[in-house]
This record gives sequence, C-alpha cells and structure tokens, in this order.
Amino acid sequence: MTDREGITSITDRVERIDAQGVIAILPLGSSHAFVLGEEAVLLLGKSGPQRIAVHDGGILDAAGDGKRIVTGGDDGKVVAIAADGTTQTIATDEKRRWIDHVALGGDGSVAWSCGKTVSVRAKAGKGDKAGELRQRDMPSTPAGLAFLPKGFRLAVAHYNGVSLWFPNLAAEPEQLAWKGSHLGLTVSPDGRFIVTAMQEPQLHGWRIADARDMRMSGYTARVRSMSWTADGAFLATGGSEQVILWPFSGKDGPMGKQPKLLAPAASRVTVVACHPREPVIATGFSDGMVLLVRVDDGAEILVRAPTGGPVTALGWTVKGDVLAFGTEDEAGILPL
Repeated sequence: MTDREGITSITDRVERIDAQGVIAILPLGSSHAFVLGEEAVLLLGKSGPQRIAVHDGGILDAAGDGKRIVTGGDDGKVVAIAADGTTQTIATDEKRRWIDHVALGGDGSVAWSCGKTVSVRAKAGKGDKAGELRQRDMPSTPAGLAFLPKGFRLAVAHYNGVSLWFPNLAAEPEQLAWKGSHLGLTVSPDGRFIVTAMQEPQLHGWRIADARDMRMSGYTARVRSMSWTADGAFLATGGSEQVILWPFSGKDGPMGKQPKLLAPAASRVTVVACHPREPVIATGFSDGMVLLVRVDDGAEILVRAPTGGPVTALGWTVKGDVLAFGTEDEAGILPL
C-alpha cells in the first residue's frame, strides 16, 4: 500500500526554516543544530536562527550529545559548538588532511579520523590521562566511528571489518572480521551489538561478547541511515521502499528472525530517526515525503508531502517535543 490519501496530516503545523544543503540535524540544548554542507551550522534559539561559521570549506561529518556538537571539515579542523553558539577548535591536522569522521563519547570524549589515523581525546579533567591525545593507524581508511556506551572503547569501521580499540591501553585492537567495505556503523544502546552498513545493499553485525556475526539483507540500495528505537528493541534502517526494523531484544539479536516492515512507499527511505522516548520513527523519503510511523501498529502521520528533493536529514530535540527535517533545498521544524 503506497496510496496515503486519507491519513492524518499535520503539514500545516510545520514551520519553515531558511536552510539549504542540510547534511545532519542534531539536538543541542533545548533546540536543534542544522549542519550545513558548507562552512556553517545553523542554531535555532529563542531569538531566532543563528548562523555559526565553523569551517573554511565543506563539513564532512558531525556528531552530538545534546550538550554540544562536533564537526569535521575538509580544512583539517575538528570544531566543537556549544548550545550558546560558542566554538572551540579541538584539533587541526598538521597536514590539513580532511577530517572524514567524528564521534562523541558519553563522557565527553572526542574521536576523529583523517587518512588511516584515528585520534581520541579524553574529556579534560577526568583521571590521570584526561585530555591526552591518543592516536592509532587502522588497517585501512576508517569509514565510521562510534564509542561504546560502557568503558572507554571506540569502534572503527574499515575495509574487511571493525576494530575495537581501548585508547588508554597499549594492546592491539580486537578485530571483528568480515570481508568487504564497511561504510558506517552503529552500536546498540546496551553495548551488546555492532552493526555496519556495507557497500552492498546489506548490513553486517556482530555480538560483541563472542564475536558471532550476522548478515541482514533485503535492501534495494546501500543503507545510509540507521537509528535505534528508544528501548533498543529495534534497529530502524533506510535503503529500501519501506522502513526495515531488525529485532535486537533477545540475546541473539536478529539471528534467525525476520524484520518488521513499516511504511511501504513508491520511493526509497533515505533517513530514519527514532523518537528519543516513544516507539515512533520519523521517516524521510527520496521524493521529499516525511512520515511519523508508530512501531507497534504501523500507524502513519504525514509531516511533509512528497514534493521536491530527497530528505537528507531528520532530528529530534532531546525531549522529543520537536522534529526537524532538512532537504537539499529547505528545512522545517514540527513542534509536537
């Protein structure tokens, strides 16, 4: 079923935002930060939109924890932006190499990659090694970074698998091997599973405790967006003409189980963003449509009609009371 005539529509409640080329939307304070593809971040505050120049060129990646966001640019800089708009340059690559990927840890630690090198700086003021810079070359160019929720440990996706690195230890990183190009990764909220997006239209995952791996297929295109439900029971993914949710509530994750399929459409799902507290998924499509989809029964609410270019970013506030979306041409917010 792809005909959505008659479903509940709240498109008239959307507030338009003057922002083009949005590549990411992250919660910041009580509002949002719209990360633009070139040079700047747009902060939404009580006094209106505030444009913050953070890079001399393109922004390649961004991460946030609700209190600040960190961006990496093709100018070789890693920059942190606070909710009040103040910025801090965390690092500048000596060779001005591109900062391809960034990640934020739950304790405020920051990781970034350029070339084959991954760098980690622990949060200042915590322990004897606080604030120290740790670096390690990976087997190949990293394609994704993510801190594990427990302990000071970083997951790095690269060609032929994932490296699990303890930056404060001299030991070699543990390798989770699977041949092929791993182009992004996510860690389950409970820290038990790691899932990567492959160059092929499929996902690959591991149970960290015993490195048992799993393959998740059935996509029509490469998966570029993954998001965990608030309770960690499902991993919602794009990459097909419907939202595909893999079950992770049991000890074996999705092994031997079928995924849940929601919001079938004529166009492909480009972005998914799970509500931070409720079983609801914000879903963006290649035809510009945005839906709210309830996990339990698949009920839908139309947020944006299928017009214009593909949805490039979705994001909730920390409390989940406002949804924001971005496309190549425009952006908007929906207070709930």
